[in-house]
Amino acid sequence: MPRRRPLVIGHRGAPGYRPEHSRSSYALAFAMGVDAVEPDVVVSRDGVLVVRHENEISGTTDVADRPEFADRRTTKTVDGVEHTGWFTEDFTWDELATLRCRERIPQLRPSSASFDDEQPVLRLRDVLDAVRDASLEQGREIGVVLEIKHATYFATCLGAAGGWDIAALVDAELREAGWAAGELPLTIEAFESTVLYALRERGIRAAYVYLLEASGRPFDLFAAHGKAALTYRQTAAPAGLDSLVGRVDGISVDKRAILAPDKLGRTSGPSPVVADAHARGLRVFTWTCRPENRFLIGQFRTRGGPSAFGDWEAEWGMIRDSGVDGVFVDHPDLAVAFFRS
Repeated sequence: MPRRRPLVIGHRGAPGYRPEHSRSSYALAFAMGVDAVEPDVVVSRDGVLVVRHENEISGTTDVADRPEFADRRTTKTVDGVEHTGWFTEDFTWDELATLRCRERIPQLRPSSASFDDEQPVLRLRDVLDAVRDASLEQGREIGVVLEIKHATYFATCLGAAGGWDIAALVDAELREAGWAAGELPLTIEAFESTVLYALRERGIRAAYVYLLEASGRPFDLFAAHGKAALTYRQTAAPAGLDSLVGRVDGISVDKRAILAPDKLGRTSGPSPVVADAHARGLRVFTWTCRPENRFLIGQFRTRGGPSAFGDWEAEWGMIRDSGVDGVFVDHPDLAVAFFRS
């Protein structure tokens, strides 16, 4: 059943105010009253699940300024896209633990950037323990929406056995941390359905949510089937949603899939994707609700430049009225007040 009010999910903590995936970003999200937080996980050279949005980490840590790691800079192709920088799979956890978090978009969020270089990179276990502690301290359940990144890519990386089975790593970590049997609310999401199915088969008790980009194809299916693989857009259509019933619990879509703006950035109302998914018993999350002009569709931008807050209430209102079950947010205080009012 659709939720009366959507879950408010702290997207990488509270990155509107603190560097994403830092300890203070998560602590602030808890204090602001989120229902859940969303850590992304990638893998270190020695198989530790590290909380970073991407495995290329030069934009969110101080690695590029560390002379001892200068020779680790390299170019790789991840999910078919070439990137140059420093990659988690080329570092042990002990090395990654010496790095410090930085604001990803300092020009847009200079206040958050003032906290740069103060806090270490976290492991998944650190976030799981922090959520449990915050739940006990606040006397309420706080959930985790765990996003698994690049599972097919990591299966090809050199590791202890020639590649990392990220489903096996996540399974082991959740069991060891006491998060595998429904102790606290857990959702697992990924842009690759195969890793979701693998974890479900392992018996991890969680809600499973399939992330859908606005365009393109999932890399796991493209690697297996080439251009015969369904696109994300096809998966969000009624026939594609039919194929997900009984395999996942929901989908998570780019907000543009709901707002459906035209070429001029105007929307006439929510698209049918939420209603289509609900008709099939699937929950719907959306990402990401942000107030700055840079992230709003054109219709809701105002004067003041990219970092100024536009008419975010109007955009968020349309998202709320679509009936979504969960929203990912960068400013949890604004979202808690708005979506619970």
